[in-house]
Amino acid sequence: MGTIRASLSLALLLGWMTGGPAAAADDPVVAVVEGEQVRRSELEAVQAQLPEQYRELPLAMIYEPLLARVIDRRLLAREAERRKLDARPEVQEALARARREILGDHLLEVTIGEALTPERLQQAYAVARAQPGFAFEEVRARHILLKTEAEAKEVIAALAGGADFAELAKKRSIDPSVQQNDGDLGFFRRDTMVEPFAEAAFALEPGQTTREPVQTRFGWHVIRVEERRSAAPTFEEKEPELKEQVARETINALVAELRAKAKVQRFALDGSPKPN
Repeated sequence: MGTIRASLSLALLLGWMTGGPAAAADDPVVAVVEGEQVRRSELEAVQAQLPEQYRELPLAMIYEPLLARVIDRRLLAREAERRKLDARPEVQEALARARREILGDHLLEVTIGEALTPERLQQAYAVARAQPGFAFEEVRARHILLKTEAEAKEVIAALAGGADFAELAKKRSIDPSVQQNDGDLGFFRRDTMVEPFAEAAFALEPGQTTREPVQTRFGWHVIRVEERRSAAPTFEEKEPELKEQVARETINALVAELRAKAKVQRFALDGSPKPN
């Protein structure tokens, strides 16, 4: 369960360290409850525990209900203390569990923060670049989009007879952008185009044109590949993924180290000794 919890906490920990309460320099008092200050960082911490759709909202959009929730929590806690509920054994155990979880989460936060150095991220990027499949293939292609298969076959026949692709695109293509780009789509990756357009384009070598029309939901395409190249994602493009990778590796290493040093006994679900 510890490893599962660490994985579930990773996204929140990264969010806190890149602009959440742990990184906030300005932390004003937003309320005073029975003489106790409530700071904005407490609202940010509560927001960080909400479902994703609420975590992504600007704090100002949910400020009032969040503030009311935090104030209510404070009032409920004070009333529980007044009734001395914190002396009950089950509450003591719950507080102990919460303390352990908070300490564990902050240990992860501190450890990840120490690991996410520019040098470590650049090293991770260099390792990733050396792996097969890191770079992706791109093609630069032109296309002529037509309404019917018969029209597309006419265009293919005209190209076979020596017609200029760009000029034919201007005259025949129904793609609205053709007047600006002569049917040139620029470089693109396979996963950015619909199938079977992508399949047809990546099956061609530079200078080749599809011999049969290619149908998509947009119509019938005649495709010509101009160039092929291999391109690698930049460090900036991979940085979020690298941070998550380094954070996960750091957590796994820390947990493995602690397990190796600790004396732990495990029992069956009913508390009985486990068979060897």
